[in-house]
Amino acid sequence: MSSYMKRIVLAVLCWTAGLFFALAQYQPDRLGEGFESKQLEMPDDYSGRVVTTLVRSASKCDTHKAILYVHGYNDYFFQKNMAQIFNDSCFNFYAVDLRKYGRSLLPEQTPFEVRDLQEYFADIDTALSIMREEGNTEIVLMAHSTGGLITSLYCEAHRDNLPVQGLILNSPFLDMNMNGFYEKVLVPVVSAWGRCFKHTKISQGNSTAYAESLLKDYHGEWEYDTNLKFMVSPPVSAAWLRAIHRGHKQIHKGLHIPCPILLMYSSQSVHGDKWTPQHQSGDAVLDVKDIARYGRTLGPHVTEFEVPEGLHDLVLSKSSSRAAVYTEMFRWLRANGLTR
Repeated sequence: MSSYMKRIVLAVLCWTAGLFFALAQYQPDRLGEGFESKQLEMPDDYSGRVVTTLVRSASKCDTHKAILYVHGYNDYFFQKNMAQIFNDSCFNFYAVDLRKYGRSLLPEQTPFEVRDLQEYFADIDTALSIMREEGNTEIVLMAHSTGGLITSLYCEAHRDNLPVQGLILNSPFLDMNMNGFYEKVLVPVVSAWGRCFKHTKISQGNSTAYAESLLKDYHGEWEYDTNLKFMVSPPVSAAWLRAIHRGHKQIHKGLHIPCPILLMYSSQSVHGDKWTPQHQSGDAVLDVKDIARYGRTLGPHVTEFEVPEGLHDLVLSKSSSRAAVYTEMFRWLRANGLTR
């Protein structure tokens, strides 16, 4: 096939994909009034059918600014208060439930299954494409935990033609929270094992402490579907660990993300599988020192912010801590010319 014909075929495929996504209609979302979502068919992968879901909450302002939020591991988008705060500040708010998570998890799928973190790039590309079609010309990417790892790698891969103007990281998962033997020896061994024995299961333990710190029925302030964000994290596969390990290795070499980055993390980590009052005043999932250490190397324009007594998901912290989070986010947006 000639190069001319290849360009014609590529143009037709792109037009067809764009038409397909445009025809997918928003429906009322599970979050209620003001929220709508649409499920988008993606190319099949090694486990069969794949979808991603885009959630939207439009600002009442006449605005071309938008946030795209990417959730963490064992997670989905449910933080409606966050969306409403951005809407009130004249940002359209979008969130993506990545493939095999939350609204995008199909009955036959293994939750959170992945073999390479780049699999999620298509979900982010699709969301950004739709957002631009809907008139959003200035977009800030915002991500939590594993979403922070994925979006950092995404921005690095697209650094020569970055489709977003900024990156906000909420406790990004930039390193394992394990002792030296596990991180230096056991994780690399299991990662290598996962290349061939992808489905080997690895327990994540049975702690409910972090879930108890969030849920209104226990010690937190929030309600969410525990069939989508489980009380106990399910086992992961060796392939999942391999994908994370390879992502971490790339992060640890340092990235060159060109846009401004806001790196946020709690003032302290807390430990223990059983809930204690300390779980309401620190990150019970990651080592905040690791977040700071590796987050500083993501690019030349990193702004750090330590959240006093923040939880792992900083926007779900107690009121004084999350107020500090929003104050810093909007200060940073203004300082980088992203609110005009």
